[in-house]
Amino acid sequence: MPAPPQGPGVAPPFAAPPTEGSRKRLWLGLGVGALALLICCGGGGAAAVGLVVSNVQAIEEQGQAVTDDYYRALVDKQYGKAYEKLCDDARRRESRGEFTRRIAEEPAVASYRVGDVDPQTLTVPVDVTFNGGGRGTQQVTLAADQQTGGMEVCGVS
Repeated sequence: MPAPPQGPGVAPPFAAPPTEGSRKRLWLGLGVGALALLICCGGGGAAAVGLVVSNVQAIEEQGQAVTDDYYRALVDKQYGKAYEKLCDDARRRESRGEFTRRIAEEPAVASYRVGDVDPQTLTVPVDVTFNGGGRGTQQVTLAADQQTGGMEVCGVS
């Protein structure tokens, strides 16, 4: 086949591939992909942090509530109600009657102030004022109830 004549209007035998002057579109696509990945991973990380924070807050609220209920029952001399706030292990160590006798023989609690729950050790400091004016700080040990998931008093020292 003879070569086409040179001159205006002559087309080469195949079309040249299109060329792009810059890599702008490539970098734009990579940037959008990286941003999407960052949002997905960052959102998952934020959700994990949110779950941990809300779990710690729930432990603190439940721990303070059960400790307050326990001491409120002691102040009101409702020893059976206080016994209900004890964990299973504490109930195995001491019957309701033994608990009631022991608490009745100890100085009566006149007032109290519940401190902040330590979520690492599950302990709560309680400033106690006894009838007669004596004062002291008691450390309440908490435990999670296996059946309900709520907090219970497992010891006072």
